[in-house]
Amino acid sequence: MNTYLETVIQPRIQADGGWVECVSEEGSRLTLAFRGECSKCEVLDRCADWIAEKIRQDLGQNVEIRIVRKKPYFQDNV
Repeated sequence: MNTYLETVIQPRIQADGGWVECVSEEGSRLTLAFRGECSKCEVLDRCADWIAEKIRQDLGQNVEIRIVRKKPYFQDNV
């Protein structure tokens, strides 16, 4: 799962200034930490739903994603 997240999902998330990493995988439950722009995104649940759908399509696994927001890597200038 880590390889899939790093090679397929991560590049798309990075394109929008975000970062995602797998914190834990327990059965069909994935805990993903979102950083960068993702940490303050208002539609992060939609992104998590998209990730779950991509995993379902590409790997044939049904997963439930738990979102953890982490402090952004970059300082906000606001």
